Amino acid sequence: MRGVNHVFLIGNLGKDPEIQYIEGNIPVAKFPLATTETFKDKKGNTIPQTEWHNIVLWRGLAELAAKYLHKGSLVHIEGCLRTRHWEDKDKNRRFMTEIIASNMVMLDKRSNEFRSDQDIPPGMQTGEIPVDPPTLGSHTDDELPY
Repeated sequence: MRGVNHVFLIGNLGKDPEIQYIEGNIPVAKFPLATTETFKDKKGNTIPQTEWHNIVLWRGLAELAAKYLHKGSLVHIEGCLRTRHWEDKDKNRRFMTEIIASNMVMLDKRSNEFRSDQDIPPGMQTGEIPVDPPTLGSHTDDELPY
């Protein structure tokens, strides 16, 4: 039987996307995404529970995120979980779990920035932009491309 590694998140950006360009001028953007669920305790008080997720976008999605998203933006992210590891400068093994996005839909209300659907860049209406992240291999903490 085959496994499934698929994630759907709707949340708000914790800060503006950071974009970098790695070898071959490939854009990579990352940002933290907060998802908040609420539940009621025994006394009926509503308790929020926030989880933070590390989001990584490649190529066209990275450029869209850098151009149109900002801290607080509401987005739907679809992708898969990846855990990477490296050795820091003190020789400690470090781990980070990230969501590698394959699809992004901006859920904020449309601003006056676009006058009509023809002004919206291709792919932004549906959010479907194919991505194919390159294999990064192993890197030290100082060499990480993102």
